[in-house]
Amino acid sequence: MRQQLNWRGAALGAVLLLNLVATAQGPATHDVRPGYGITHLAWLSDYFPPLRGTPGDTRIYILDSGVPGGTALVLGGTHGNEIAGVLASIVLVERATPVQGRLIVIPHANNAVHGYPDPRCASCGPWVTLQGPEGAARSFRYSPRLTNPSLQSPDPETYVHPSGLSFPGEEARNLNRVYPGLPGGTLTEQIAYAITRLVIKETVDYVFDLHEAGPSSRLAHTLVCHPRALALGAIAVIDLELEGVRMKLEPSREEFRGLSHRELGDLTSALVFLIETPNPGQEPGLESPDVVADPHYPIEQRVGIHLELTMRILAIGNQLRLQPVVVTGVPTYREIIKTGVSAWLNW
Repeated sequence: MRQQLNWRGAALGAVLLLNLVATAQGPATHDVRPGYGITHLAWLSDYFPPLRGTPGDTRIYILDSGVPGGTALVLGGTHGNEIAGVLASIVLVERATPVQGRLIVIPHANNAVHGYPDPRCASCGPWVTLQGPEGAARSFRYSPRLTNPSLQSPDPETYVHPSGLSFPGEEARNLNRVYPGLPGGTLTEQIAYAITRLVIKETVDYVFDLHEAGPSSRLAHTLVCHPRALALGAIAVIDLELEGVRMKLEPSREEFRGLSHRELGDLTSALVFLIETPNPGQEPGLESPDVVADPHYPIEQRVGIHLELTMRILAIGNQLRLQPVVVTGVPTYREIIKTGVSAWLNW
């Protein structure tokens, strides 16, 4: 049974004061061109009003078939430098058409990562540009991993999650360390809280959190599943191997507190997945990485993995007679490898 988060009304005044400086800046904007499948536009602040007008607010795109079924949520941009997840989310917004159930897409889950230099991110743009037909081009923000430090209090020496688990202080600005969030917390915790509220209010059945890691990281080419979603993920990984893509399968362990796949899976009945693809821009010591046209890990390969795994998991769930979410118009892994990402954007 879904548990409702406590709404700590007494803390809202403090939250509004915390957000005063952030509100003056407002949310970053992005080049996203909704396709015919989009039926509603929303804001993350619709689920937690104190975010309205702050850099933590972000656009939500809803594709509702009008046919009863399940609901899937796709999160891109949890980390600003994980561009394949952002682009995969934008492809869904611009090309997907729902047939049954609903698809909810947030291309920039943490919209507060932009606008500051990060010396540890040599490849951070601030833009990644894709070429389109007849000389057209589109640029997408390629930003640091963590929330802009100017938008919340200085990092503590140690960030202590409400579960008691400790992280280095800068992880207080890591959206994927602070779930399920706090209504009276930092801007990053408020973003996590709003996403958690969305999952509960919309009775989401599937959550896909799209990430990237350095190619030498143990997480590269990994599908992480909440324990209740592990069997579904295993079938999808086997299916993808038939396409020539080998993915590792990892369960979300109990000590993974603060992470989306653990906290959202524990708090709600949603089946939660986190997908990691190998981004050369996150490889330590690599000089001048090309996060789009790397010869070993090109953007079309990484976007293709995100989309293929997401769609396969939904298809397997449909076959197993779980809450059905049927979406058409999404390119397969093979199609994206053949044509590139640009062919699946709106120009």
